[in-house]
Amino acid sequence: MVKNKIVFAVILFLSASIHAQNIIALNPGAAKDRINKNIYGHFAEDLGRCIYGGFYVGDSNKMIANREGVRLDIIDALKKLKIPVLRWPGGCYADHYHWKNGIGPKDKRPRTENVSWGNVRETNAFGTNEFLNLCETLHADPYLAMNVGGGTVQEAEEWVQYVNHANGKSGLTDLRMQNGRATPWNVKYWGIGNESWDCGGHMSVDHYIDLYKQYATLITSYGNSEGLYRIAVGPGTEDFKWTEALMRDIPKKLIEGISIHHYSVIDWSKKGSSTGFSESEYFSTMEQAYRMENMVSGNIEVMDKYDPEKKVGLVVDEWGGWYDTDPGADGSSLYQQNTMRDAMIAGLTLNIFNNHCDRVRMANLAQCVNVLQAVILTKEEKMVLTPTYHVMEMYNVHQGALMLPVSITSNNYTFGGKSIKAVSASASKDSTGAVHISLVNMDAHNDQELTIDLGSFTPKTVTGRILHSAKIQDYNSFENPVKIQPESFQGAAVKGNKLSLKLPPFSVVVLELSLK
Repeated sequence: MVKNKIVFAVILFLSASIHAQNIIALNPGAAKDRINKNIYGHFAEDLGRCIYGGFYVGDSNKMIANREGVRLDIIDALKKLKIPVLRWPGGCYADHYHWKNGIGPKDKRPRTENVSWGNVRETNAFGTNEFLNLCETLHADPYLAMNVGGGTVQEAEEWVQYVNHANGKSGLTDLRMQNGRATPWNVKYWGIGNESWDCGGHMSVDHYIDLYKQYATLITSYGNSEGLYRIAVGPGTEDFKWTEALMRDIPKKLIEGISIHHYSVIDWSKKGSSTGFSESEYFSTMEQAYRMENMVSGNIEVMDKYDPEKKVGLVVDEWGGWYDTDPGADGSSLYQQNTMRDAMIAGLTLNIFNNHCDRVRMANLAQCVNVLQAVILTKEEKMVLTPTYHVMEMYNVHQGALMLPVSITSNNYTFGGKSIKAVSASASKDSTGAVHISLVNMDAHNDQELTIDLGSFTPKTVTGRILHSAKIQDYNSFENPVKIQPESFQGAAVKGNKLSLKLPPFSVVVLELSLK
C-alpha cells in the first residue's frame, strides 16, 4: 500500500511538472522597442499567376470588377489585412526586368520573355505606374527591387528619377507626366539586387559589395538627402560571413538595410504536396520554420558587432512555405494550396519577427496572390482567403505597438525521436493601452495548458480569437472558401496578474487584454 502511494505521488508530481512547463512571462518593465508595421509586408513577383490572372485581370475585363485592371476584391481584402508594404517585381525576375519596357501606352509596350519563370510571354501591361498606383490605393509603401544582375547603374538611377524626382527636373519627369502621373510617388524602399549569390548573378560577396556601393552612391544625392532606404542583398542560408562582409566593408552612410531569405522547405529536390502531407512532413516543415530564429538571431549578432546602435535594419524580404506545385498547375507557376500547416508557419515566424523587432524592420511574405504561401488564391471570378491570410489579419494588432518581452518555457512536440518547442508567443501594447498576446501550439495532437504571468499588468477583461480546424491538412477551397476562419475564443481565465488557458492542437490564438 505504501509503495502504491509513493508511485501515485510520483506520477502526480511528474504530471504537474509537465503541465507547469508551459509558462509564459511578460516583462513590461523592459519594453522599449516598437514592432515596425512593415514586418507584416508582402511580396508580389511577376511569377505564375501572382500578377497576371491574380492582381491584374486587364482593364477591359467585364467579368471581374477592377480598377485600371486590378481586382477590386483583392484590393478590399488587402486593405482589411492592413498591408503596410509590397515588394515588386522580384525575386529572381528583378534581375531580368527592365523598367522602361513597362511604361507608356500599353499597346506600344514591347513583348518580352520571362526567362526566370517558365519562359512565358510578358506583355508588360502591369508596370511601374500600375504597381505604384496599386500601392497608393492600398495605402502601402512600395518596395522596388532593382536589376543589378542584368541591368546598369544608369537604368537604376533613371528609375529613381522617373518615380521620385520633382516635375520638370528632366526628360524622365516629363515622361512621367506624359504617362498620366502628375506628381512623384516618392518611393522610399529600394532593394539593390536579389539573391546575388544565386539567381541574381552567382556573385562573390566582394564583387557584390563593389556593385552595391556603386548603385547605392549613384541612385541618390551624395548625402542621400532624399532619404532612400537602400537594402543590400544578405544571405539565404546561415552564411553569417556574407553578412559580416557587408557590415564591415560597406560604409554606413551607404546602407539602411540588409535582406535575408528563408523558406520552410523539407527537401529542395522533393518538397512534397501542399495538402497530402504526413505528420512526418509536417514536423519536418516546422523544424525548418524554427530555423528562422537562427537566421534572424545569427545575423543580428553579426550586425550588432559592427552597428551597436542598430541603425541598419534586418529585412526578411522572402519567407514562407514552399512545396511542389499543385497537380494541374504549370510547374513554373509555383501555385500551391494553403493549409493549417501554413498557419503554423505564419504564426511562429511572425512571433519570431515581433520578438526581434529591435533589428527586424521589414519582412515580406512570399507571396501575395496564387504563388507559394499566398494569402489570396483566385480562380477566374472566385477568390479565397487562406489560413495564412487569417493569421496575418489576427496578428495585425501588433503593427506599430510596443513589444513586450516574453520568456517562454514550453513542452516539447516530439515525433520520430526529434523534438521542437510546442508553444510560440509574442506580445505587445498598442497606443490605446490594450495588450495583445499571440500564441501558437504546433503540436499535431496534444492540447497545451498554459499559464501566462502578466507581470505588472492586471487586466479587467480578456477576449480572444482562434484559428483552428479538424485536420492539419484542412484548407479553404473555391467550393468551401470559409471552412477555416477566425472564431471567438473564450477559453482564457484571468486571476489577478495570471492568465490560464488551453491551446488546442495546431491552433493560433490572439488574446486582447483590457487594462482599463
